[in-house]
Amino acid sequence: MYKPFIRNHQYNFMKKQADLLQNTLRTNADLKVLESVKYSVQSKIVDLFPDVPDSEKAMLGSISTVEKAEDFQAYLRQFVPYVSEFPAITEKQIQKLFPKNKKLKVPDLSAIDYRYITYLSWVDISTNKLFLVYHQNGQFVGIEGKYTLTSKKNFCFLCNRFEELVLFSAVSKTRPAKSSPDYYKSVGNYLCMDSQACNKNITDTLALEKFIAAVVG
Repeated sequence: MYKPFIRNHQYNFMKKQADLLQNTLRTNADLKVLESVKYSVQSKIVDLFPDVPDSEKAMLGSISTVEKAEDFQAYLRQFVPYVSEFPAITEKQIQKLFPKNKKLKVPDLSAIDYRYITYLSWVDISTNKLFLVYHQNGQFVGIEGKYTLTSKKNFCFLCNRFEELVLFSAVSKTRPAKSSPDYYKSVGNYLCMDSQACNKNITDTLALEKFIAAVVG
């Protein structure tokens, strides 16, 4: 019985490290460089999961022995059963996250492979809004804001990949002590226009969690 322990962004990180090692093996003949990269990749992957049993640590650490392209794919495939799904969420749960949106348009939740998402996001063209749902500390958090299309590619603040972006701006719910009733603060950043691609690339949740904290406190 497999016990899932790998989150989507961690699995993406493992894939990125595997690609780094594979590329190094293909392009560098210096044994010292190869050994250094192998050690670095192995350490970074194993250190992601300090609390897993030794058997899983041994599986994770076996990346240092892989050399052929097909073996890299096999290494990654063996961890697919260990990838934990984004917690199941219903349309009613999503609607409760955005109570002011009486006509909220929710995406087709049955079409989502929850193993491979770190956050759920969609746009409503009719209202020019972007909605984002994340699971943190045992509960769902919802953020909505305006999105503005950009004309150039740049780096997404979540996945750090060079992609087509939108400017996502949300009104902060936090306010300084003794602030005036008219106090208003907008929190914005550049986000992948294609959330599916972003979820395939994201390797860390720190930027996402900082953004959420800036909006909801």
